[in-house]
Amino acid sequence: MFAALFGSVEQGIIYAIMALGVYLSFRVLDFPDLTVDGSFVTGAAVAATMIFFGYHPAAATAVALVVGFLAGCITGLLHTKGKINPLLSGILMMIALYSINLRIMGVTSDNSVGRPNIPLLNAETIFSKFQAFWGNLGIDAALNNMLGAIGIQHLPSTWGTLILMAILTLIIKFAADWFLQTEVGLAIRATGDNKRMIRSFSANTDNLVIIGLGISNAMVALSGALIAQYAKFSDIGMGIGMIIIGLASVIIGEAIFGTKTIVRTTLAVVAGAIIYRIVLGLALRIKLLDTGDMKLITAVIVIAALVMPQFIEKRREGRRKVKRHAERMAALEAAKNKEVETVAEARTD
Repeated sequence: MFAALFGSVEQGIIYAIMALGVYLSFRVLDFPDLTVDGSFVTGAAVAATMIFFGYHPAAATAVALVVGFLAGCITGLLHTKGKINPLLSGILMMIALYSINLRIMGVTSDNSVGRPNIPLLNAETIFSKFQAFWGNLGIDAALNNMLGAIGIQHLPSTWGTLILMAILTLIIKFAADWFLQTEVGLAIRATGDNKRMIRSFSANTDNLVIIGLGISNAMVALSGALIAQYAKFSDIGMGIGMIIIGLASVIIGEAIFGTKTIVRTTLAVVAGAIIYRIVLGLALRIKLLDTGDMKLITAVIVIAALVMPQFIEKRREGRRKVKRHAERMAALEAAKNKEVETVAEARTD
């Protein structure tokens, strides 16, 4: 059980970066960007291809981020300059990226133009590089001995991946918090809330949408690059349903932790991604369910995350109504008693 939870948390932290990108487009910009399903694979394809040719994993990851940014910008251009519906802009870019991703991975093949996957089993990744340094610190043995002493079995071979991703995800989370409180970030938030209002202040909403979608897909592509290195392969189908996973993470996090401030909301999104992977991992341990049921489980989780907050809010509203009614009745009863006392005093006089 502990090993399954540990793996879910590891993956959840990596997917949290993608969820932050989805939050930026869907919540901040109010833009239903379906480019995510394509840009996630683009990040994985670029990173895997560069690692295949011997480039440093960090450089490959950085290039994947830049390519994801460009993909998001193109979606923004289709919408703002081409005057194409936001939903259709994302769909068109997602479809285009499918062929582009095949071409990118096809660079590694001499026999065909396109290639559906790239294995990285023996390749150096950003995780293997970090683990080579981490393993010399002796922290893994200390943590495993401590957990083993309290009876926990099936301990992970290394904590390096979890620590590295926790640091990287927190850096990106805090960078997003800072950016959304800058002048440009505030303008992007205002664009998502009310384009007409921000235009009245002579702001160029087209550029703001393009920048916002670029940053959003840069995060998504970065997550894809890290997942490819974590799983040791890149595949053309690994981005299918990614937008649903991102939305599930955002919705779960917001429902549990709230959205009072940007700092709290981005933290909720990160936590939502981890909770989603944990719930998914636990659900797959049920004997009746199989890995082929992942999409069904995801749909059920999203439906529950959407319905439960409404149900909870209705119950809270019902309790508030009952409390207000009881307070009014108590006030009326107190007024009646006071009136009776006043009449009784008047008669006595």
